Amino acid sequence: MLKSRQDLQALAERAGKALKKEKLRILVCAGTGCVANGSLGVYEAFREELARRELPYKVELVREEEDAGTALNISGCHGFCQMGPLVRFEPQGVLYLKVRKEDVPEIVEEHILHNRPVERLLYHHPVTGQVVAREEDIPFYQNQVRIALELCGLVNPEDINDYIAHGGYRALEKTLFEMTPEEVITEILESGLRGRGGAGFPTGRKWAFARSAAGEKKYVICNGDEGDPGAFMDRSVMEGAPHRVLEGMMIAGYAIGADEGYIYVRAEYPLAVKRLKKAVADAEAAGLLGDNILGSGFSFRIHIKEGAGAFVCGEETALIASIEGQRGMPRPRPPFPAQSGLWGCPTVINNVETLANVAPIISRGAGWFKQYGTPGSPGTKTFALAGQVAHTGLVEVPMGITLREVVFSIGGGLREGKKFKAVQIGGPSGGCLTEQHLDLPLDFDSLQQAGAMIGSGGMVVIGQDSCMVEVARFFMTFVQNESCGKCVPCREGTRRMLELLTKITRGKATEDDLHLLEELALVVKDGALCGLGKTAPNPVLTTLRYFRDEYEAHVRDKKCPAGVCKELLSYFIDREKCRGCGLCARNCPVEAISGEKKQPHVIDPVKCIKCGTCMEKCKFGAVYTA
Repeated sequence: MLKSRQDLQALAERAGKALKKEKLRILVCAGTGCVANGSLGVYEAFREELARRELPYKVELVREEEDAGTALNISGCHGFCQMGPLVRFEPQGVLYLKVRKEDVPEIVEEHILHNRPVERLLYHHPVTGQVVAREEDIPFYQNQVRIALELCGLVNPEDINDYIAHGGYRALEKTLFEMTPEEVITEILESGLRGRGGAGFPTGRKWAFARSAAGEKKYVICNGDEGDPGAFMDRSVMEGAPHRVLEGMMIAGYAIGADEGYIYVRAEYPLAVKRLKKAVADAEAAGLLGDNILGSGFSFRIHIKEGAGAFVCGEETALIASIEGQRGMPRPRPPFPAQSGLWGCPTVINNVETLANVAPIISRGAGWFKQYGTPGSPGTKTFALAGQVAHTGLVEVPMGITLREVVFSIGGGLREGKKFKAVQIGGPSGGCLTEQHLDLPLDFDSLQQAGAMIGSGGMVVIGQDSCMVEVARFFMTFVQNESCGKCVPCREGTRRMLELLTKITRGKATEDDLHLLEELALVVKDGALCGLGKTAPNPVLTTLRYFRDEYEAHVRDKKCPAGVCKELLSYFIDREKCRGCGLCARNCPVEAISGEKKQPHVIDPVKCIKCGTCMEKCKFGAVYTA
């Protein structure tokens, strides 16, 4: 139990010495992506192999005997999820990719016993063939700057001493013993930190409002309800550096005068829930959470609230309602939560990534933070890079970096040499950007001017063979299903928009339907109650703005230029390529194909249900669509 500042400093010194004694640290990624690919089996294989060879190792700092020169730990997400399971060797920084448990004996033999990296498991440059051993030299990582994610992949998320050995809770110590609440708020204000959950509101201003609000009881809420399709930024932070989130919440609590906080995390994140609960328990046992923390007089407690998975609970007033035991539905603002939030008390709500930036800012100063990013959007932003990009995963880049750098330098361009068409940024409430936006700076203001938004950080790369009308329909389907139904513009407007989009993809829409879709999108944007409803039309509005020709082709010509919308396709057989094998006819479920053996076959367009089976079964590429 740490009862004073000196106790924390002494533990940090012991943990730091234990860390330095490690001649080799093996870090097996235990983020959700790598776990799904078998990384925990790889971890156990290392334990078994080290024991079989009688090589001493430890799995925890300080608590284990300190004479073992090798440490074996799990870690949080490294970001390069497509290449998992990942294993990192410190202090060299060597990163092994796609490691299976069967590879472990070779790694132990070659790397540990003979100091020879196993080349076949290292990164191979797809163009030059160059073998890259160190993680930082892999192109995926070279343009990244990690602040929120800096400890993910470097520390054991289930070992509080490992976090402390890497500087953990020193920002809290500085806050409690060297700064007043007003000085903490000033530092955050001067850093320019803006909310990373989507709105981009200045964090320091939100804290200042809550501090000055009347009321003895105040709360801090961490919004970990990450519901965007393809987004996993907050999940990775909660899984990989849970103590960084707790530390940020405690600093926020000290700044606004709160003694209690909630982490609202969706139940679909079981690994994040497990590690957050352990982090809270370990911090309480260490005296870093609870009453009179480190003898400072400051008390703070944290509760974990598991959400049921409603997308709307990412909206702060709906989230508050859910914590209070009510149905998760937004309410009109003002009053804002900073004045009247949880149970009517002043409440600060920050998302996970925002809070993960707090401790580094307090430790290193606002000036250090502002050296990254742009004047209007300082710092870095995490993005979940997904879709048809070559290297999918989690990235953290300085604000102001261009879309081109993220997609082509970090992401490696599109798979299979496909041409870039668009990127959907900001999740279902974001917008689609095109090739003309590749050199657009990724910051709050630039994206807003282009009709998109950073949002929580989802980034889906779309290739040439995708239909943008279908992309808009996909996101509208998600938004409509997740609408809480409280306000008419969102409840009914998104439903009618989805009906119109479906009508367009089926070739049944008219010019009037296209105009009605645009008009309806603007009505929903202006009239919806909450921020989620107001931004729901963004995918439609941006695709109409930048890909109107595709909409018009669907409506006027009854054609899908990308060949995606099934009901607008017609199937034909090329007489030159057809060998008359009859395979297509035998597999057609409606007997729409006819022809003599060894003679070209034909498809009856009246009978054809456009299932695509004939194209799939043809061995000669004779079936085509138009």
